[in-house]
Amino acid sequence: MHAASNQIQFEDHRLIVPANPTIPFIAGDGIGPEIMGTTRDILDAAIHCVYHGQRQVHWVELFAGEAAFSRTGSWLPDETLAGLKQHLVAIKGPLATPVGGGINSINVTLRRELDLYACQRPVRFFSGVKSPLNQPEKIDVVLFRENTEDVYAGIEFGENSPENAAFLAVFKDQFPQQYDRLRFPNSSALGVKPISREGSKRLVRAAISWALANHRHRVTLVHKGNIMKATEGGFVRWGYEVAETEFTGSVYTMNAYKKTRAEKSETAAQKEREDADTKGFLIVDDMIADAMFQAAILRPQEFDVIATTNLNGDYLSDALAACVGGLGISPGANLNYETGAAIFEATHGTAPEMAGKNVANPVSLILSGALLLNYLGWVKAADIVVKAVEEALAQGSMTADLAQPGVAALTTSGFTEHMLNAIKGKA
Repeated sequence: MHAASNQIQFEDHRLIVPANPTIPFIAGDGIGPEIMGTTRDILDAAIHCVYHGQRQVHWVELFAGEAAFSRTGSWLPDETLAGLKQHLVAIKGPLATPVGGGINSINVTLRRELDLYACQRPVRFFSGVKSPLNQPEKIDVVLFRENTEDVYAGIEFGENSPENAAFLAVFKDQFPQQYDRLRFPNSSALGVKPISREGSKRLVRAAISWALANHRHRVTLVHKGNIMKATEGGFVRWGYEVAETEFTGSVYTMNAYKKTRAEKSETAAQKEREDADTKGFLIVDDMIADAMFQAAILRPQEFDVIATTNLNGDYLSDALAACVGGLGISPGANLNYETGAAIFEATHGTAPEMAGKNVANPVSLILSGALLLNYLGWVKAADIVVKAVEEALAQGSMTADLAQPGVAALTTSGFTEHMLNAIKGKA
């Protein structure tokens, strides 16, 4: 490890980034080492292009997944967790989760251990990439998914297990009316879906703060509160509470619109809404999750920032990515805005069948690296990375998974070389 002077610090709600920060990387499994090597080379080139040696990253490798297991017998060694906590900001490739019981998802464990409560997934179209939509260029949305509660709490009781039997006995005794709603209690596996006021508020707070800082116009709270009124319904209620109590003067909510319409008139509510637009207020509204899936495809230009619960966000982020060409071009970040901790990652899987064949698409991890540079405040370097990706894809310079029919695909190393040449040309 490097000296403490190279460590990123978090003070007064902001990162303190030295000129030569130490940043851990986890290469990952399958295609991970290949795309991580590409990403580091490209980030280093962009940093040098902008800062000419006055800033650079000292990369330090940490191990998780198969590489860690082969070395230590642990899929996620304590040393890796300690290194991530020490250095705050990291980047990782895709990690495999072994099939079978007893071993939790490493990704989920990292998010829980570091309390990375906000999963940020920007989704936008890149010219030159195939899409199933007629006008994919209308999609430019950033999704904030709660990252630690809901199904990620991992509270389950398997069918016929002793834990299930004990839980059912208490459930039947203490909550007989709810117990009677179980269609087949003797063969049901059960799960608990925790959604808290604190967890919901901090996620929505992060989404609204990001939207305001990045001059976005709308934050949509996505939920299934029409059915799950206490959990998903709680999420949207608490989200509106944050908007209306913590962002007064910057935000107008559709909750306020509905209240004015009920207490005064439709005309008064409409006037209030128009005034908010005139003053440039951020609009915060909400939408039922199933309606959101339809609207995101039919009217994607209407959406800016989405804040949602864990499972909804899991589905929706991948669905939106599919609309612009897939997970191969979709970056991701797991963040804690209260501690500064952050892990930037590829959003796709390990693709073991492609490993070592020099055909993997590194764009998801490269763009995640650009998010990392932005997070450090090295915005010009991040912009160069994104611009180089835009130009490459628009020219048809892409790996086989993205290549158009009749256009020769680049290898991973060929794409890397293309990107590095483009970045050098911007010096």
